[in-house]
Amino acid sequence: MSGFSHLDDAGHVRMVDVSHKPGTMRTAKASGHIAMKPETILMLQEGDMPKGNVLTTAKVAGIQAAKQTAHLIPLCHQLNLSWVDIDFSLHSDRVVIDATVSTKEATGVEMEALTAVSVAALTMYDMCKAVDKTMEIGAVRLVQKIGGKSHHQSTYRPLTSLLVTSDSIAAGAAEDRSGAILKDGLEAAGCRVSAFRVVPDEPSEIAALVDSWVSEGVELIITSGGTGLGPRDVTVETLLPRFSRRLAGVEQALLQWGQGKIRTAMLSRLAAGMIGSSLVICLPGSPGAARDALEVLVPTIFHAFSMIQGEGHQ
Repeated sequence: MSGFSHLDDAGHVRMVDVSHKPGTMRTAKASGHIAMKPETILMLQEGDMPKGNVLTTAKVAGIQAAKQTAHLIPLCHQLNLSWVDIDFSLHSDRVVIDATVSTKEATGVEMEALTAVSVAALTMYDMCKAVDKTMEIGAVRLVQKIGGKSHHQSTYRPLTSLLVTSDSIAAGAAEDRSGAILKDGLEAAGCRVSAFRVVPDEPSEIAALVDSWVSEGVELIITSGGTGLGPRDVTVETLLPRFSRRLAGVEQALLQWGQGKIRTAMLSRLAAGMIGSSLVICLPGSPGAARDALEVLVPTIFHAFSMIQGEGHQ
């Protein structure tokens, strides 16, 4: 799409920054109609319009318009479209126009679909106006939006605990920032964070605390820190042997998103898996990694808990 406009403090509009959002498959469907006389519908069907084939021309115009949306609407993002299609259905007094647009980008294609319908209708108006002065364009609306954060939404929110592993933070020599970012982000998403602890990089303390949370029924456990290459980075080594299942897809999504922002993310040894019925995700300890994790995980990760509970894919 895209993007919505805002008024800043000076009263100026600005484009929405979507650079922090992952690119995913997104599809939008829009619809509208152009009302016309029954005689005009008949001429369309028989191909008797003075300007030629109306529906074919309108389809091409709508597809072209979808690809030019960012040039027509100032605050829309310029997107690489994967697919555009337009269908027409003829009725006794109108032609219904349906447009479908898809992309693999960081924002949706609602405006592209709506623009495709609008321009297709305007093209039909132009090609039929010589024989019908009563035409009226209407009911242009978004019918469906698939993909992005609004898709695969789950209302369920898991009981969550957060663990920061850091010698310096545990000793009071440094301030925690990553754990606070994770806590604020998860609570804003509706999670109840039942525990938030900071421990030094000691395998016995990390293991004991995570094991206690698992036995208490904590559903989502996120650790921050101890995933690097330093001699005291022991979180992954401590917890990995406890995993009954490794969640490679979660790990790959986090790594891919991180590497798209900073090259050194390739050195991270983050991990994700199941310990008992608890989903455990071990993240790097930087604030950037915490923000990246929220961007990738929320709200998609919440769908995992319906699967864990045997409900399968929605």
